[in-house]
Amino acid sequence: MGRLSVDLCGITLDNPVIPASGTFGFGCEFAEIYDINILGSFSFKGTTKEARFGNPTPRIAECTSGMINAVGLQNPGIDKVISEELPKLRKCFHKPVMANIGGFSVEEYVENVSKISEEEQVGWIELNVSCPNVHSGGVNFGTNAKSASEVVKAVKAVSKKPVIVKLTPNVTDIAEIAKACEAQGADGISLINTLLGMRIDLKTKKPVIANTMGGFSGPAIFPVALRMVWQVSSAVSIPVVGMGGVSCARDVIEMMLAGATAVEVGTANLINPKACLDIINDLPSVMDKYGIENLSDIIGGAK
Repeated sequence: MGRLSVDLCGITLDNPVIPASGTFGFGCEFAEIYDINILGSFSFKGTTKEARFGNPTPRIAECTSGMINAVGLQNPGIDKVISEELPKLRKCFHKPVMANIGGFSVEEYVENVSKISEEEQVGWIELNVSCPNVHSGGVNFGTNAKSASEVVKAVKAVSKKPVIVKLTPNVTDIAEIAKACEAQGADGISLINTLLGMRIDLKTKKPVIANTMGGFSGPAIFPVALRMVWQVSSAVSIPVVGMGGVSCARDVIEMMLAGATAVEVGTANLINPKACLDIINDLPSVMDKYGIENLSDIIGGAK
């Protein structure tokens, strides 16, 4: 293993940098800009059973040091991802990919995971439990320990790949939910998903986003994300993938010191398509500056 290498649920990554779901599509667009095989991996676009157009527009609002989005899991559906997107991806990306999977019922999660875990190139399932449960009044699966653990238990029974549960920060006690997921067999935890935010247009005096509220992301949320990664990694014994406002090599190292094994980069990709490439290239010099020989040695090192 090299200086930047880490082990995530039994799979070696050349480096811990992973573009976050929803900011990297299915990879092929970015492969036209640079060789994406330099990445540790990437998490592809959140995928549901049926194709989804997503939420009404406008879906994006600018913020100081961040943005709000309410795209609404726009995707072609699990069957087309398997039959069309993954074959295209195999031509430009030669490493295991992280499959971000959503669902609106436990049964849908199970069906989606059962299908995608058969795919050879999929290394991990990133279970997006921020979807609303249609059988429980639309309450998101990830907002309480009981519903989150229910879907994790069901998915683990069918998955042939490690399951990393992606948690929402819009809860009272994120560590409690992480522990509940671990108790049901989760192989890892990723966090944080977006915070909930909104903007108002002063000219129209109406919310900018058609859905009124959306997911707040970007550098402004980094301290909150770092705090939650610290809390969750202190509460569980499984690997943690940290994300939330990461935009440079220093942020990656901070996340790892807080307890992250790998680090996802989201909004930065939308600002600079080469953000992850730049971060990976910068890591060795930043490591040298702070006397870090191997990244794997610093995981949780601030505790």
